Amino acid sequence: MTLTSTKSLADIVRSDFPILHQEVHGKPLVYLDNAATSQKPLSVLNAWRDYYEQYNSNVHRGAHFLSAKATDAYEAARDKIAKFINANSRQEIVYTRNASEAINLVAYSWGMNNLQAGDEIILSVMEHHSNIVPWQFVAKKTGAVLKFVELTPDETFDLEQFKKLISHQTKLVSIVHISNTLGCINPVKEIAEIAHEYGAKFLLDACQSVPHTPIDVQALNCDWLVASGHKMCAPTGIGFLYGKLQLLEEMPPFLGGGEMISEVYLDHSTYAELPHKFEAGTPAIGEAIALGAAIDYLTNIGMDQIHAYEAQLTAYLFEQLTQIPQIRIYGPKPDAHGEGRAALAAFTAQGVHANDLATLLDQEGVAIRSGHHCTQPLHRYLGLAGTARVSLSFYNNHAEIDVFINALKDTLDFFASVFDD
Repeated sequence: MTLTSTKSLADIVRSDFPILHQEVHGKPLVYLDNAATSQKPLSVLNAWRDYYEQYNSNVHRGAHFLSAKATDAYEAARDKIAKFINANSRQEIVYTRNASEAINLVAYSWGMNNLQAGDEIILSVMEHHSNIVPWQFVAKKTGAVLKFVELTPDETFDLEQFKKLISHQTKLVSIVHISNTLGCINPVKEIAEIAHEYGAKFLLDACQSVPHTPIDVQALNCDWLVASGHKMCAPTGIGFLYGKLQLLEEMPPFLGGGEMISEVYLDHSTYAELPHKFEAGTPAIGEAIALGAAIDYLTNIGMDQIHAYEAQLTAYLFEQLTQIPQIRIYGPKPDAHGEGRAALAAFTAQGVHANDLATLLDQEGVAIRSGHHCTQPLHRYLGLAGTARVSLSFYNNHAEIDVFINALKDTLDFFASVFDD
């Protein structure tokens, strides 16, 4: 897909997203909550519906036509994921319900079996709850110690502190690629290199990066990577774990049941080859096929093009937000081209609760998020009860940012007038 001088990427793709063409409270919908979940194009919706209408069947073990067709589509989607992130093998891609399940898979299968008292797990204060709570379970069960990297004055990952924090007792480093609150892009390739120098494994939470920028797991040299389909134009209930082949081969199954077995006897069982040993039970077949369609859609646009366009939106969003004196934005500032951070902004407004802001903006048809964004430790670290967050995607445009900014100004003026009275 090639942009022209007169058409933006959003101009080209918006017709693909039926949900965007509606009114909310009598106002045109402006959907700016993409870090929470993305919207779905028609090609993805049709792929999901076609499965249930035309060849709904269980996969792998059926001998009939529908089962073969479903299996082919389901496994073709796995191939698309592997290519999309440049995995070395399709066996390195494990379907999960979401990134949370993928992290739990690693925590229970690898963490519980490889960590012991005194071993160290390094996280950061900006992690999503999904990349904290499972490791708390592991630490409590094994006696491993959790350590946390803090922030620089610019509210980014403190790499120098990380270098001092890591030791030969560190067995795992698990870090988010892009913070869903600060928007900072962490130096994960360097983090992985340092972790490996100390003999530690590196897990990358890529939920906020896979939908927005090209990802190459071999270049990043992460040991595991997790992502959720619903943030990348696919349905809910489907995500994936990437793991280096040797690591996955060494890890025991996470869940037991059908599909993940080779042979079952009354007193023992043997397990299926990768990746199926981690995929117990009937999977989310239609959702996986739709995830493959979402990857086709993103690939057709081009991840480089998506990243470049969203950088333009980021530059414009920050240009507008920084002109409002009551607003405090968290995380690093983008450069003049919108590079250096993600296309989102978590902010507070002086004297106004984030939930009140979001509620009144909703009355103007503008959907943003408010609260702690599943990063309560980060908000406590910053001394905040919550923030408002606006997050963009490639189907958003400059006009929608203008609607948001004008509605935000009107909302702040309303609160100012109430307090003045």
